[in-house]
Parts: sequence; C-alpha cells; structure tokens
Amino acid sequence: MSISVVVITKNEQASIGRCLASIRWADEIVVVDSGSTDLTVDLCRATAAKITVTSDWPGFGSQKNRALDLATGDWVLSLDADEWVTPALAAEIGSAIARSDAPAGFELPRLSSFCGRAMRHSGWWPDYVARLFQRGRARFSEDLVHERLVVDGRVARLTEPLQHESFRSLEEVIDKMNRYSSLGARMRAERGKGGSVAGAVAHGIWAFLRTYLLRAGFLDGREGFVLAVANAEGTYYRYLKTWFGSKDRA
Repeated sequence: MSISVVVITKNEQASIGRCLASIRWADEIVVVDSGSTDLTVDLCRATAAKITVTSDWPGFGSQKNRALDLATGDWVLSLDADEWVTPALAAEIGSAIARSDAPAGFELPRLSSFCGRAMRHSGWWPDYVARLFQRGRARFSEDLVHERLVVDGRVARLTEPLQHESFRSLEEVIDKMNRYSSLGARMRAERGKGGSVAGAVAHGIWAFLRTYLLRAGFLDGREGFVLAVANAEGTYYRYLKTWFGSKDRA
C-alpha cells in the first residue's frame, strides 16, 4: 500500500523542516503553500516534496482539500507544518495500512506542547484527530477554521502519539488568538449567528472554567493557567467580533 502525506503551509520555515524530515519514509509528500514570504517554499523544494503555490486563501478546510486532490497514494496522512511523526508512530502507521481488514480511517492521539510544556491535561490530551485515511474515503469540511475530516466508513484509533508544537511563544499565542477569533466570528456571521457584550463575557468565563477546572488545566502548572486565560480571551474576542460585525451590517 502506498501512502501520501499532505501538508499546507504559509511562513512555516521554523517548523517545516522537522515535519518533512519525519516523513521521509512516505511514498509521496504533497505541500500546498499559500504565498509564503519566508524560506518555507525553498525548504520544501530541497526535499522530495511536490509543492504547489497558491495566491489565495480559501480557508483551512478548502486548502487541505486542495492538497488532498493532488495526492495519488492509496492512503493519505494529513499533517500540519508544526506536527511531526515519531519513528514509533511511522511503524504503527505502516502496520495499520497493511491490514487486510483496515478501516476507512484512523484517529491519532496528538500530544501538543504549549510554550515549551507538553500538555497532559487542559482538554489537550488525549487529543484524538482523524488524519490517516484511505484516499477517496474522506474529505475535509469547508470550514474556514477548526475544519474536521469527514470519513465515509469505520474509523479506528492508533496508540502512538502524533507530536505537535502548538505554540512556541506568547507572541504566537496572541497572534493566533487574533486571527482565529476573526475567522470564528466570520463563520458565526455566515451562519446567521449574532453576538453581544454580555454573551462574549459569559462565554469567555466559561472557557476559562472549562479549561482550568473541569479539564484539570491546573495540573499543567503555570502553562495550564496561561492556556486557560488564552482560551478565555480567544472565545471572548470571537463573540465580541461577531457583535461588532453585526453592528456594522445593521
């Protein structure tokens, strides 16, 4: 069974090398870049990756489907540029897709780090993500952000974790919070959902309590507290931006 690995990128020079190095065993590597201005494209071209550069940005789901459409392997593994595959996970993937009774897809447990700390709580572990699937049996949702893989058939789970460096610094946290809250507000508006200041505050408080208390973020130390605050802020701004957008459209 052949396997293609698909990755979407934009200005990922700090992490793409590690990602690509971890998947050298793949039969095919497909990268779709949305106009990087750093060395991302050069680093990809230095490997055996097939790279396509696009000028527009249709959203995470649509961009991942673009990469998927370029894959030719029997199986597809979808990765983000800040993720990488350990040798143990690579071996488990090889065994899984070689099974005669293999399901349509697999979920992988993902171990993410936040500002240098591997997060074992806060709702981040085990973070099962559907990423490995038979080509032609799955597509990504067309969501602008927080896209999901829709698999046609049975989905099983692997045991070896996919590694993920979610945020390296507080600056990255703040930048992503701003971008993702804007995309989330746009998605809410497209679905006809409104917002209010009171709703933004209430949802922000709930996001903090859910992360820090209900999901035991306090066991992740100082980083767990910072993550809970970041989740609260991101949620607050998503609902607040929805409210401001509805005011502008009125």
